Amino acid sequence: MAACSLAASATVVSSAKPLASSLAVAPNSLSLPRAASPARPLRLAASSSSRSARASSFVARAGGVDDAPLVGNKAPDFEAEAVFDQEFINVKLSDYIGKKYVILFFYPLDFTFVCPTEITAFSDRYEEFEKLNTEILGVSIDSVFSHLAWVQTDRKSGGLGDLKYPLISDVTKSISKSFGVLIPDQGIALRGLFIIDKEGVIQHSTINNLAIGRSVDETMRTLQALQYVQDNPDEVCPAGWKPGDKSMKPDPKGSKEYFAAI
Repeated sequence: MAACSLAASATVVSSAKPLASSLAVAPNSLSLPRAASPARPLRLAASSSSRSARASSFVARAGGVDDAPLVGNKAPDFEAEAVFDQEFINVKLSDYIGKKYVILFFYPLDFTFVCPTEITAFSDRYEEFEKLNTEILGVSIDSVFSHLAWVQTDRKSGGLGDLKYPLISDVTKSISKSFGVLIPDQGIALRGLFIIDKEGVIQHSTINNLAIGRSVDETMRTLQALQYVQDNPDEVCPAGWKPGDKSMKPDPKGSKEYFAAI
């Protein structure tokens, strides 16, 4: 697959600077990157010098851009090829504006180890997100041909099987860079996840390093809390809030009522 010269295109519609060329990474050669020396936006800081060299190998820094997206800002738009239902399709992020919430998550590479556990976990819970008027989009720097081969591989053999949402190809790495999750020296993305509302605004983001998988349960809970406060703008959700739990009024009197009731 790595030898295939065909590549799908991905174009970010944003003001981000052009993406510099990066090193190609074969799917079966994924290694945890060394901590990068320059300080850059959206970085995961290296651990203290007292930690072992092995521990520091689990630390990576994303090559963010000066105008990297922040919570509360519009998500950078993009249009790219993707695989869905074993077919090649085009996905444009802005097509969901006014229609659906979007869970947009990045993962490092196809045919790796932690990645299929996350991708299949989101697919297995897809109907729950669908009931909340939410689409899920997965993104990596692999080609659509690699995505297709992985989808066509059985789960028991490390594959994905059929998925209920698209896997987007970011072979130009422009989408990963525009969302501030690209690791420049490896040309792959950290495990970034963004919840984008129906207005196209990023309302939540989380970025894990390569060795740490994400929680579908927590993503669902955060999405439910977001939708609740958007439906009830005079209320806020305290720590660990789930549907049915008591919310809080964001003022001195209302907050006292909450604390008195718990």
